[in-house]
Amino acid sequence: MRIAAISDIHGNLAALEAVLADIARRGVDVTVNLGDIVSGHLQPRETAARLMALALPTIRGNHERQLLGDPARMGVSDAYARAQLLPPQLAWIAALPATLRLRHDVLLVHGTPGSDLVYFLDTITPQGSRAATMDEVTQRAGDADAALILCGHTHMPRAMPLPDGRLVVNPGSVGLQAYDDDHLYPHVMENGTPHARYAIVESDAHGRWSAQFYQVVYDWETQARLALANGRPDWVVPLRSGRVGMAT
Repeated sequence: MRIAAISDIHGNLAALEAVLADIARRGVDVTVNLGDIVSGHLQPRETAARLMALALPTIRGNHERQLLGDPARMGVSDAYARAQLLPPQLAWIAALPATLRLRHDVLLVHGTPGSDLVYFLDTITPQGSRAATMDEVTQRAGDADAALILCGHTHMPRAMPLPDGRLVVNPGSVGLQAYDDDHLYPHVMENGTPHARYAIVESDAHGRWSAQFYQVVYDWETQARLALANGRPDWVVPLRSGRVGMAT
């Protein structure tokens, strides 16, 4: 079985279209969407419409949960998306599950099996972010009964095989290759290039899973200009470079 995993689109329709075209060229059995779909100052309404028509197996991320919450506590990315989305699109988001079992041995989560905010394959410390250790990942995986666990949230493409044979894979972000955050401690997440990212995971005849990561060129300059026009100068450098910074 070949599964394409996409995550963290953040309303970047141009990046999504480029990734979907690349997946189509490579051929897979199914494409799954791991959440954080529309939040951001790009094209939330158009992105939701595209994905609703595709009807991919999809879970919600923390941003889907947040944009349906209390407007007084909503971040600017979620508030922008909420204002742009149509009622049927909001209803679609509200119906998305937090986790999904694609089949008996494949589990889709956004953060970890127990939280949409906890980083699975990365760890935040007072010094910033780093790749998680095997012990940390094993603890976060808990007793999740799945040979393959697909996660998102951090925007960082990573994979880790666990000692018990389970494989945890984060495909990276389709739509935003760098961000900063102050959850737990201030930190930045940076991929260092603006390419859209996704992964294909494949099982062999013995049920063992492996992952291949892909980077896709798209028109990130146009998307950076759109972010600026829509009031998000802090997204311009991340979209253009995959680094955190402010447009000048």
